[in-house]
Amino acid sequence: MNTIPLEHFLFVAAALFSIGLAITVTKRHFIGMLLGIELMLNAVNLNLIAFSRHDPERLGGQLFALFVIVVAAAEVTVALAIILRVYGHFQTVDPDKVSEMKK
Repeated sequence: MNTIPLEHFLFVAAALFSIGLAITVTKRHFIGMLLGIELMLNAVNLNLIAFSRHDPERLGGQLFALFVIVVAAAEVTVALAIILRVYGHFQTVDPDKVSEMKK
């Protein structure tokens, strides 16, 4: 049986995390930042599952990945609610244009 080496998983996860970090830093609206954070969380999940394959007797990696997925779903729900409230008040989702929050 051909198995994929751990280094390939780590390379893909590092690339996903880097892309997510670049998106989070460069995007000028809240939705883009949220997408970048989700990419970074998916990279963490990929690492957890990849390392969990080394010890099939324990399910720690899968359980932590499931926990990260639940936290990510809650984070998206709260973030989207906040974004909708900010948009309703300021009529923009650009963090630089929300001037009242700078003080």
